[in-house]
Amino acid sequence: MIKVLVFGTFDGLHEGHKDFFRQTKTYGDFLVVVVGRDSTIIKTKGRLPKFNENERLRAIQECDLINEGRLGNENMSPYIVIKEVNPDIICLGYDQIHFVDKLSSAIKEMGLKVKIIRLNPYKPEIYKSSLLNLPD
Repeated sequence: MIKVLVFGTFDGLHEGHKDFFRQTKTYGDFLVVVVGRDSTIIKTKGRLPKFNENERLRAIQECDLINEGRLGNENMSPYIVIKEVNPDIICLGYDQIHFVDKLSSAIKEMGLKVKIIRLNPYKPEIYKSSLLNLPD
């Protein structure tokens, strides 16, 4: 079994997210999605997401493309989750910038061998959470 890990906000699950999940399935057969905590989103984006962490997690867990959905850590470190999940592959979104600058070095420091793959966008002019008119 090849385990793939992704992490993000996933604020209003939309077709762009679903395409992102479908792309991950080409790299492995067990997808773990880590949903960013509200506290982390405030620190990284400077604002609360439109949907709270439990609503976003529930949407992920109900998505049939996902094998496991879980919340990130309160301490703002996705690296701890990486060690817990111990994936074979981490897939990053085309526009994902938070926590990726030190990702390779953090993985090496933990003694893990994880391949990092950057995925392609899916109609980013339409399916981007910040562009969609999602309810508050």
